[in-house]
Formats: sequence, structure tokens, C-alpha cells
Amino acid sequence: MELTDPEVKQALGAFIAEQADASGARIVSARRLSGGAIQENYALKVRIDGGPMAGDQALVLRTDAASGVSVSLSRAQEFAVLCQAHQTGMTVPEPLWLCRTPSVLGKDFYLMRQVGGTASPRALTRSRLDAAQRTALVEQLGAEIAHLHTVRPPISELFFLPIPAPTPALHRIRQYRSYLDAIGQPRPVLEWALTWLERNASESALITLCHVDYRTGNYMVDQGELTGILDWEFAAWTDPAEDLGWFCARCWRFGAWTRGAGGIGERSDFYRGYERVSGEAVDHDRVRYWEVMAAVRWAVIALQQAQRHLSGEERSLELALTGRMVPEMELDLLMEIRRIETGELEDV
Repeated sequence: MELTDPEVKQALGAFIAEQADASGARIVSARRLSGGAIQENYALKVRIDGGPMAGDQALVLRTDAASGVSVSLSRAQEFAVLCQAHQTGMTVPEPLWLCRTPSVLGKDFYLMRQVGGTASPRALTRSRLDAAQRTALVEQLGAEIAHLHTVRPPISELFFLPIPAPTPALHRIRQYRSYLDAIGQPRPVLEWALTWLERNASESALITLCHVDYRTGNYMVDQGELTGILDWEFAAWTDPAEDLGWFCARCWRFGAWTRGAGGIGERSDFYRGYERVSGEAVDHDRVRYWEVMAAVRWAVIALQQAQRHLSGEERSLELALTGRMVPEMELDLLMEIRRIETGELEDV
């Protein structure tokens, strides 16, 4: 079903009217948003008649794309996580309604309020924010993820999230080894890095609710102000340092190498925001460890994306080019481990 289909728009309008306790609702426009290889997002302009939401509303509909990945949460699960994040006071789009009725779109979807700004990594890392704006933004980003990390298992609404065993780090190592085995190509650098991670893994770790894809490109900024944290489909119970390491990893700085916090600002400001909310000092060594894990993860993802192209599952020049980046990722990985082992660490 397509949102341009009059019957689909009518069914969607009826669903919105029922959920909004309105006498009617009409889809004025529906526009596919860019990005979203795993999910599809549509910006909707909806006119609601009657009820508490009467008037014109800007919403976003999120549903599955034709090609997804098995580790992604379902839309119902993602909606539950988004609701949990919203309850912590995080700056996220307000979750509105989940629909699991096939007669509306033919697949599950949920609706949330639209937030303004851009999530473009290139636009954000190259923006003309002054030093004070950058400091404030990365400090808030640190504080935001600290709010999420206050959520600890068990949470009945998140029953579908497994507890990583035996530890978050060893769980990830086993997961990435299995992905490499499935690809079936020898990658000695990645295999060696996984062995290094195994040897240096912490025996125990705090487990909290984590975003697991918290990085520049997955949050919206409007004129220097954070407006919403997006894309919750990989959320999991894991070590909170996994979120910090993923955010600070070189692979997500988009060329702004000297800005250690997501290519936006200073790592120290990001940590300060986190510590202000969490009340605990950031373990720098643990974050660096998870940055190595982040580099392995991104390289494995790139190999999987290339495999999707080569297998014919999804022919895409973008997927093919992503796979060509793996040797560069492996070099960065070796250099990062060398910096850790020699103590040649910089603030970035």
C-alpha cells in the first residue's frame, strides 16, 4: 500500500480521527523523508476536525522499509522504547499512536509529532555554530543520553529486550564473530581486533537502557538547538559506555576529526553533560574500549551492506561503496588500538 493511494489516505485519516477522539481527520499531504534504509518515514500534514488536537498537525509516520535487518526492533517494540525515552524527559519526538491493524497500511506503523531542524551529519559538522553553541549542544547531548541510562532492567513494557550474557562486551564479540562467519570472507584485522576486545573485556558492567545508535545523524538540530533524538530501532540493554563510545568514535565524526564528540564539539563537554545528570564520573578507558568495539561494528555493518549488494538482495551503488571503505576502517582500528596500548591518547 502507498500513502498516495486515496483509499490508504482515507483509512489512515479514519485511524487518526479515532485515536485523536476527533470527528474526522484528512491527510493533506504525505512526503517520503530521505534516509531510512531500514525504516520508511513520511512527513504528514493532517487536518483534524474536533477533539483536543483540532487543527493542522505536522506528524511523522514510521514503518518498515522493503529491506530490513534482523537485529532491528519491530515498530511496536521501537514505539515502546520511544515511549520509555519520552517518559525520562529526553528530547524526543512525542510518540502518539501505534497501529497494528493490517487494514490501514498493510503493516505496522506508528505516528509521532514532527520536530524541526536537520539531522544531516555533513550540515551539522560543517555548520557555523560558534564555540559557545557547540559547547552547549554537546553538553546537552551528553545529558540527554544520561537520562536514558537511568532506566534499568527489568521494565515490564520492555520485556522483549534480552539481557546480554555473559556480559555486554562478550555478547557483542560473539555477535560480531557470528556475522563475520556468515559473510565467509577472511578479515584478519577484524578477527584480531575481536580477540583484543575479548582479552581486554571487563568482567562485569552496569546494564542500562541504551540507544545503541546514538550518533551525529540520528538527532535533529534547529539553529543550534537540539529538537529531537531519532531512530530507536537498535535500542537494547547493554553497557552505557557503548552509547558513549559509539557517539565519540572516529567513524561518526564525518571528517571533523579534531572534534571528539560526534564531530560537533569537545569530548570533555560531552562528558561534563553526562556526569551532571548521571552523578558519576565517566570511565575514559571504558569509553575508549567501546570506541574500538564501535570501529569493529561499523566495519562489520559495511561488509554486510556490501554483501546485500553482491548477493543481489538489494542492488545499490551506495551499499557497494560502503563495502569499499572497510580497509580504511581497519587501518583506523589498528591505529586506535595502538594509541590505547601506547598511551598516546588525545582529548579527541
